[in-house]
Amino acid sequence: MNIILLGPPGAGKGTQAERLQRERRMVQLSTGDMLRAAAEAGTEVGLKAKAVMKAGDLVSDEIVTGILSERLDAPDVAQGFILDGYPRTAAQAESLDRLLADKGMRLDHVIEIVVDEQALVDRITGRFSCGKCGTPYHDRYKRPSKDSICDVCGAQDQFRRRADDNEETVRNRLAEYRAKTAPILPHYEAKGLVRRVDGMAPIGQVSGSIEAILDGAA
Repeated sequence: MNIILLGPPGAGKGTQAERLQRERRMVQLSTGDMLRAAAEAGTEVGLKAKAVMKAGDLVSDEIVTGILSERLDAPDVAQGFILDGYPRTAAQAESLDRLLADKGMRLDHVIEIVVDEQALVDRITGRFSCGKCGTPYHDRYKRPSKDSICDVCGAQDQFRRRADDNEETVRNRLAEYRAKTAPILPHYEAKGLVRRVDGMAPIGQVSGSIEAILDGAA
């Protein structure tokens, strides 16, 4: 099963991708991770990417497609893949179509995790974590039992917040997501591949909705 999983920052896309990797052995293909891995491996296209990144320039669609092509040939991808961060434009979507066709592969679903933006802003701006063990907390939904003490590891006064978890930055990231995602949805809707799940539901329910789509029950 090969899918594109879409969702703005904070929608839970990473949580769902992690679960699919663990339970279905699907492989998450992140463009950033693939670029870095190819550069470190020293492949021909990886060296091109490394030179471009070192110069501080944007990596071209041609290079990204080349690296994705190499990654799709790896044995683990046979279990299915989750594309993350690619494609972001209609041109990239068309390029992906050609690449998959050349390899005798296909895209099964484009799943968008839909969220209420105001609720998402509240979710993101209220989150913090233990700086020692990484346990996540939230100002409203999951506070530690005792203020300033982690429930899991007992660390005191070690809580941290991400610097970019502020309302202005979050809203900018949501706007960027809409701008980058909007161009590819019509492409896949025309193919009947787009499915949507309620990202505001509990995590387990979101997982169940995605499972139903992958199993053909929804």
